[in-house]
Amino acid sequence: MFGVVGIPVTALANRAVTLGVRFVAFHNEQSAGYAASAYGYLTGRPGILLTVSGPGCVHGLAGVSNAAANAWPMIVIAGSCDQGYFGRGDFQELDQVEAVKPFSKLSVRVRDIKEVPRCVFEVIGKAGSGRPGGCYLDLPTDVLHQTVSEAEAEELLVEAGKGVEKEVNGIVGQSEIEKAVSLLRHAERPLIVFGKGAAIARAENGLKKLVETTGIPFLPTPMGKGLLPDTHELAATAARSLAIGKCDVALVVGARLNWLLHFGEPPKWSKDVKFILVDISKEEIELRKPCLGLVGDAAKVVEMINKEIKDDPFCLGKTHPWVEAIQKKANENVSKMEAQLAKDVVPFNFLTPMRIIRDAILGVGSPAPIVVSEGANTMDVGRSVLVQTEPRTRLDAGTWGTMGVGLGYCIAAAVASPDRLVVAVEGDSGFGFSAMEVEVSSSAKRMLGNRIAILFLARYEVGLFPFKLSLVGCRVIPEFFHTRYVTMHLIPDSSVYHLSVTIVPYDLDSLQQNGTLIRYQLPVVVIVFNNGGVYGGDRRSPEEITGPFKDDPAPTSYVLGAAYHLLIEAFGGKGYLVGTPDELKSALTESFAARKPVVINVTIDPYAGAKSGRLQHKN
Repeated sequence: MFGVVGIPVTALANRAVTLGVRFVAFHNEQSAGYAASAYGYLTGRPGILLTVSGPGCVHGLAGVSNAAANAWPMIVIAGSCDQGYFGRGDFQELDQVEAVKPFSKLSVRVRDIKEVPRCVFEVIGKAGSGRPGGCYLDLPTDVLHQTVSEAEAEELLVEAGKGVEKEVNGIVGQSEIEKAVSLLRHAERPLIVFGKGAAIARAENGLKKLVETTGIPFLPTPMGKGLLPDTHELAATAARSLAIGKCDVALVVGARLNWLLHFGEPPKWSKDVKFILVDISKEEIELRKPCLGLVGDAAKVVEMINKEIKDDPFCLGKTHPWVEAIQKKANENVSKMEAQLAKDVVPFNFLTPMRIIRDAILGVGSPAPIVVSEGANTMDVGRSVLVQTEPRTRLDAGTWGTMGVGLGYCIAAAVASPDRLVVAVEGDSGFGFSAMEVEVSSSAKRMLGNRIAILFLARYEVGLFPFKLSLVGCRVIPEFFHTRYVTMHLIPDSSVYHLSVTIVPYDLDSLQQNGTLIRYQLPVVVIVFNNGGVYGGDRRSPEEITGPFKDDPAPTSYVLGAAYHLLIEAFGGKGYLVGTPDELKSALTESFAARKPVVINVTIDPYAGAKSGRLQHKN
């Protein structure tokens, strides 16, 4: 469970932890929502976002809408105002059920505590069945204060479990499978395309068998990369334009013919191409109007295709003209790219550090790191350079092109796959959306050694009886290691401030397990490509710098040379500032070996990369 606690859900979060649910606390519901959506994708089980009422729920809409766009299972649970006060201006009042509806598969309000089991089963079942997506569960304040006996709770759970209904996935007929195989068998230039729908369906084994049995080249979408290794001899990624422009039959598995695949239309695709679409959603297939639509789970449909081919096998072979053409073009493009990557350009362009990062990631071996990528130039270049060798090891801006997902995705990946290193390759703009969440992955252990110093700042308001003492702040500090107890009184005009410093010897490993004073120590390495702004800072022509606010920074500009690496050090993590190949290699070697929270601030030439906002290229 991911989220931000407060009125009225704090006790709910605490109780969930007591019962064995891991709760990962964020600074902002938007990032927590992105984490929940990514967790759903990586595990195949709905990720849970917990928010407070009103504004907290609204902030969480970013996550559930992202889940809807990417077809990932997710559940938002939010507290809401007391039902008795609804419509009268209660604290953080909002009709949250209606607010979430446009972005969710199901949006329900629990009106009585006895409805909780049924509603929970409903949203869990709906989120993960059919085309996955987000669901919403509304918990009014008065319901959160209601109680039932344990015996009654058990009965309610049993009854609710009996009534669970899941969406029925399509059942593909044998005649449709035979037609699909016939189209592939008789094609001159067949192509297999797969996306993150195939990834969440765990279709990689079936796709590997299909590709290697038939010898048909394959093309993954950005987040389909890794289902088969990018290094596979039949990979057509480096010959993408040729592959989609010349293929005559395309089997598309778990990928939508949307903007990422140019809508399946000319001029990118041949006007005569025949599409075989495999999708969990009948509506998606009806929208695209392919030559043949196969409605069903990607893994199961591919398994059926493999079974049909097994009875009458065929294979293009390495010398097939189509295979040779794809491989020739791919080799040419890879050679051109490698020639550019081989150059050590300083100040850094995007290619030099990306090559160093690629080599470091490949050097980890298996299990391969999960790569999180966002940004304009950073993500575009990374898509071409970084190599995926294992399934579900790439997370990026996805179908919606969502910026700000980076840190949420990192935390979700680290929680979902604790055996894997997580490496985020971020533009400075993308990083800025959620940079504060580095605190979630950081630990105070490195800073504190074996002692903890806690500074409590409280305020006593004069003239009130009984005394009103409120906590203003709490800070962990390492400076007072030789002080057992210190008390100071500061007396401003209207208040007395009491500062108390206590040094407590403690076994930090035990403390970390208890989760009391320090945060989650996650193996996340965040690499920020810092070029001073969106797309690279101020690239306006002289004619554009005019008007009454011409002396203001450009809309695309950030502070040049921003010290992003210091942010994580404030929370006890490790930061690096790098500007040369040797510095970057050293930082990657140390951080990958340590498997601790790290931010590597990579200084990039502000004029490297593409200019801003190329709408025709969706950049």
